[in-house]
Amino acid sequence: MIKILQVLGTVDLGGAESRVMDLYRHMDRDKICFDFLVTEGTGDYYKKEIESLGGRVYYLPAFRIVNILSYRQACVEFFKSHMKDGKSEYSAVHGHMTSTASIYLPIARKYGVPLLIAHARSAGTDPGLKGMATRLLRKNLYKHCDVMLACSDMAGDSVFGSGRDYVFMPNAIDTKEFSFNEGARKRIRDEYGIGDDKILIGHVGSFRYAKNHAFIIEVFKLLSQDSDRYRLMLVGDGTLRAEIEAKVSAFGLADKVIFTGNQSPVAPYYQAFDLLFFPSHYEGMPGTVAEAQASGLSCIISDAITDQVVFTDNVTVMSLDESASVWANKIKRLAENGSDADLRKDVKTLSGKPLDETLYDVGMQVEYYGKLYTKAGGEG
Repeated sequence: MIKILQVLGTVDLGGAESRVMDLYRHMDRDKICFDFLVTEGTGDYYKKEIESLGGRVYYLPAFRIVNILSYRQACVEFFKSHMKDGKSEYSAVHGHMTSTASIYLPIARKYGVPLLIAHARSAGTDPGLKGMATRLLRKNLYKHCDVMLACSDMAGDSVFGSGRDYVFMPNAIDTKEFSFNEGARKRIRDEYGIGDDKILIGHVGSFRYAKNHAFIIEVFKLLSQDSDRYRLMLVGDGTLRAEIEAKVSAFGLADKVIFTGNQSPVAPYYQAFDLLFFPSHYEGMPGTVAEAQASGLSCIISDAITDQVVFTDNVTVMSLDESASVWANKIKRLAENGSDADLRKDVKTLSGKPLDETLYDVGMQVEYYGKLYTKAGGEG
């Protein structure tokens, strides 16, 4: 059995976590097993499923800059405890948490892990001291890994530095799962009391700075002033949720904005939407935009997001420098066809290929990772 250690911030619901779980579900688990090393106290949504698939979840303390020595020591103790007869249990460490990868990857090497992978999944950092520390820790990350993967060129340049020899590996999804489904659309809209005459604007993502929920509410306020037909559904959870809920109440929009919390499976919610509104400050390769396109949904996204996520003609890109009113006017024009089943079922890529024949489909990536992991395990 080839054992791979996936290092993530959490095994709770999230973009990177969902992508890794999609991969694990489709991997040949008779040959390859995933264990997970995550930050303690961050949620365990996927833990039971991981264990049912044969993996285990281990924990590191939260990295807080001032505890760098104790964090490093925790990494040493972990990798040291996973050695047997002088060899590591793991054929590879796949590091998705690049903020501290320059700490844990060299330690993994010291304790015998043959293949070190760093995976850039974000093209930016949060403001303030935390962001400064992340940029500093990533500065020489390219020196500490054997394979560099990036979900977009923006993410690769941000994490590894411009011009580095990283491999483009978009955040893949199970494209068939997200195909338009009229029954799912009706079920979700009925559940939340959204009539056929209403236009439902949707967003899927955690409540944090990068996702720009405050701007979403500013734009939606203008839409709701224009017509009572508009409703907003925010799928996800996070540290800024209470702040956004307060903003919604202050604007008198509580009866028009729906907070669903985290949802899994999330695919039915895309069916219910008439448009995806995704004005992020920064992203790596947002799986949300890929999922929305697979469901035939019109999307309006910010120009801070890589154009490598655009693989259909259903995506409109706008600048965050534009006013909320300009965004609102564009949304009015784009959201009218959300209920057109024929349009939403007929999804084609810009190249004319079926979605399941591109790297945006998890099945295609399973082949790549299977070869990479198998070679690390000495069986390739």
